[in-house]
Amino acid sequence: MEANGSYSVRRDKVKGNGDLKYSTDVNDIDPWTAWAYRPHTVTLLFLGACLLIWSSGVLDPEKDSVHDVITSVKRGVWAMIAVFLTYCLLQAPSTILIRPHPAIWRLVHGMAIIYLVVLTFLLFQQRDDARQFMKFLHPDLGVELPERSYGTDCRIYISDNPTSRFKNVYETLFDEFVLAHIFGWWGKAIMIRNQPLLWVLSIGFEMMELTFRHMLPNFNECWWDSIVLDILICNWFGIWAGMRTVRYFDGKTYEWVGLSRQPNIMGKVKRTLGQFTPAQWDKDEWHPLLGPWRFIQVLTLCVVFLTVELNTFFLKFCLWIPPRNPVITYRLILWWLIALPTIREYNSYLQDRKPVKKLGTFCWLALALCIVELLICVKFGRGLYPEPMPSWLIIFWSAVGFALVLFVAVWSWQLHRSLRKKIQ
Repeated sequence: MEANGSYSVRRDKVKGNGDLKYSTDVNDIDPWTAWAYRPHTVTLLFLGACLLIWSSGVLDPEKDSVHDVITSVKRGVWAMIAVFLTYCLLQAPSTILIRPHPAIWRLVHGMAIIYLVVLTFLLFQQRDDARQFMKFLHPDLGVELPERSYGTDCRIYISDNPTSRFKNVYETLFDEFVLAHIFGWWGKAIMIRNQPLLWVLSIGFEMMELTFRHMLPNFNECWWDSIVLDILICNWFGIWAGMRTVRYFDGKTYEWVGLSRQPNIMGKVKRTLGQFTPAQWDKDEWHPLLGPWRFIQVLTLCVVFLTVELNTFFLKFCLWIPPRNPVITYRLILWWLIALPTIREYNSYLQDRKPVKKLGTFCWLALALCIVELLICVKFGRGLYPEPMPSWLIIFWSAVGFALVLFVAVWSWQLHRSLRKKIQ
């Protein structure tokens, strides 16, 4: 048994596989936090019913009649969401993540399903109706955004500007996307835990910006903004800080002792804060050059990752969502919470040597969310991008695609030929 959080966790090696299966042992639950790991479904059902009675106006219909139709619909929708999330919190299947509590990740699972349902509803609307629907999420939405381009003036030094000779650099440095880049790549490093793969994604996204700059004004950046500020400063610092965090947790000794066994107050405080850190640190072995099929699988991960990143910019452009609106922040936080178990599940899927395998729940949800977001961008973006893609970009990406197919085909043929020689 290994102490893990406030209860013990059994670590069973699967034969022929390095994955770990976790199961709680009720007899070893820490007495201080035992209440959090025992089912309270009936109690919470009763409390939830009382809350619905109070909030819905069942016992006081006259008070409920004061609200107009729109307010009643909003309250009803939020009540539906609350009921569904409560069900997921209590009854949804647990994921491979158990810290700070398995119920937290069951709640994230429910939030992902709600987001998928909302996206599906938006997909069936017209573009103008979808933009006005966003007002229900935030009152400032539903208004056309001014075009914002970062590449209109790429001069580093402006000699004829009396107030600030480095105005373009200062405005770019103090843009909200600088912190977004740093914290974003820090979070991605914690999820992926592989520096070469992170640099592939970093350079790949800058290539995506170059590819779609004729469609989105935000992607029209100066060369020093894209190469120096984004890749060499912001992305590098975020990846460096993330990998330092990975090495810290990777080299840490995990000996979890319950709160009741801590000798003093400081020990109890540290143990409480430690509940929000990983129970153990799994090393992700991606090995993209292990074989042609593994290369395709890792490449698929990169494509999905970059697609989710691009969806952020296309969604806010099509639905008129400004960059500083909290809806953008909520979506990014939700995606980060979804991606944490998704990456763990996908890496376990790649390392599993069973002949018949199944993608995890979060992997399926993340892929479905990515596809529906992409469909919304395609449907609502029709007619918004009058400029065609430059011919040199079409030739470049066609050559890249052909080279990848040829590379995988030659690699597969060589492996097949070497296998036949071994058999003979």
